[in-house]
Amino acid sequence: MTQYLYSAEAVAEGHPDKLCDQISDAVLDSVLEKDHYARARVDTVVGPGLVLVTGELTTKAYVDLDQVVRNTIRRVGYDDPQTGFDYRACAVLSLLKEQSEQIATMVDDRLAGDQGMMIGFATDEAAELGTDTRLMPVPIAVAQALARKLRDVRREGILPYLRPDGKCQVTFSYENRVPKALASLCLSAQHEPGVDLERLRSDIRETVIEPVLQAFHIPQSKDTRVTVNPAGPFVLGGPGTDSGLTGRKIVADAYGPMAHHGGAALSGKDPTKLDRSATYAARWVAKCVVAAGLAHRCEVDLAYALGRADPESIRVETFGTGTVPDEDLAKAVTETFDLTLPGILTALELRRPIYAETAAFGHFGRFDVDFPWERTDEAADLAQWFGKKESS
Repeated sequence: MTQYLYSAEAVAEGHPDKLCDQISDAVLDSVLEKDHYARARVDTVVGPGLVLVTGELTTKAYVDLDQVVRNTIRRVGYDDPQTGFDYRACAVLSLLKEQSEQIATMVDDRLAGDQGMMIGFATDEAAELGTDTRLMPVPIAVAQALARKLRDVRREGILPYLRPDGKCQVTFSYENRVPKALASLCLSAQHEPGVDLERLRSDIRETVIEPVLQAFHIPQSKDTRVTVNPAGPFVLGGPGTDSGLTGRKIVADAYGPMAHHGGAALSGKDPTKLDRSATYAARWVAKCVVAAGLAHRCEVDLAYALGRADPESIRVETFGTGTVPDEDLAKAVTETFDLTLPGILTALELRRPIYAETAAFGHFGRFDVDFPWERTDEAADLAQWFGKKESS
């Protein structure tokens, strides 16, 4: 019997890196609203008083970039100079260029415009705790829910003294790859000056931590360690004190450290970028495998090569939980799913402005929004594939 601890973290929407992700995807969505075939790889850098938007953008549409950036910053909550960053006062610079013509032509020909590895993951481990995480690892699901709840109590005025920055980390004890109990939870929330620290800790426990744990049916024991703002006051934060960069929270955006990661950022990229679209497709496939009852835990690895249509490789790993051999699963996936770029774009309807919602609180397993890659519509076809094989 193997026992160990597993942790995952999530950050608030006002974290500098998350602000960059949201700006990049807000720019992308504003372009896709007018031009579904626009090409974009928008990277954002923030620092004290400055926003730099760079990367590539090829479109026939006109977008007021300055307004999109400032509206995003205001929505996140940086609307007061006292926070150290203000949407009205910061400088916004743009250094965008068009996509390489050679790559653009290749994508138009329905071939992969880049190379890379994309990974999707799904697990039904939450069933052991009697809860539902939409086939996500329990630690990252709880961490992301805490970050969302932190936003909600601030925006709804329940805790009006909170500011946009913050982060949380949860640790669960595991036994043979199955979560057993919450071991520790640490949350840090930015706040206005002069707030009594003990009041803040009590308020956060009552309005953020307890509701999330109750929603997931996760009890605390006498051994559970819960800490709020362990370093003390957290007044200064966000871009006013630290730099941010698009794509610097890719593990927190995905499955936490439980699954591998291809290494590429998702935010700011239009769906012809396989970094994004194939990562979503891999999650779709992995989720269908688990939903079909073919495994309790599944990781799907896709690899693409520049100028080729089909994936270079499709690997399925079920970590010893599969009801059929992994190599058979890989064959079933190959024959059930069209994992070419146009196949993914069509199946998941990705040429739409749906990406701003992904830029905070995770791209997968969300309860507050339904993304097309979260469906399990092909699970029955996968199960049927094995039924046909057994009868042949």
